[in-house]
Amino acid sequence: MNSLINNHLYETRNNLLEEIKLLNDTQFNAKPDANSWSIAQVCHHLTLTETTFVRAITWGLKQEDSQPTERKNIHLIADRTKKVPAPEIVEPAEDFFTVQQIIELLDDSRKKLTTILDTIDDPSILAVKSVKHPVFGDLPLDQWVELVYIHEQRHIEQIKEIKTLIKVEH
Repeated sequence: MNSLINNHLYETRNNLLEEIKLLNDTQFNAKPDANSWSIAQVCHHLTLTETTFVRAITWGLKQEDSQPTERKNIHLIADRTKKVPAPEIVEPAEDFFTVQQIIELLDDSRKKLTTILDTIDDPSILAVKSVKHPVFGDLPLDQWVELVYIHEQRHIEQIKEIKTLIKVEH
């Protein structure tokens, strides 16, 4: 895999862990209001999304008839002024999560992603094959991978906002 993408995946995940690791479980599960997600739910959403992306990438790699598709401006997802409702498959549970539980889920979903990426002999195949994305339509597989960290960066900003709203000291 492209080392720049690997660096972005690694750096973004470290930033996420820095934001959550010092929270206690009560802060982690506190919601700013009834219609908002807790930090725990944001993180659960990230693990569900990454796991779903791994499934999409795996499926896309197996498709013999996949056609190259036009590249999309996936950086639009970073714009938090535009609310994008989460597809049902990646909606977080209402469960009470411990910080440690979520860190383990994040580690597990990242291992699944790196495992599938490590099995690819020729990474250029990721630019040629595509799978339909719920927001962007047909999306090249390499952009699915990029979307993992861009999406995570979006939610790190949301976590910072939630921390301010629930009055977590930095």
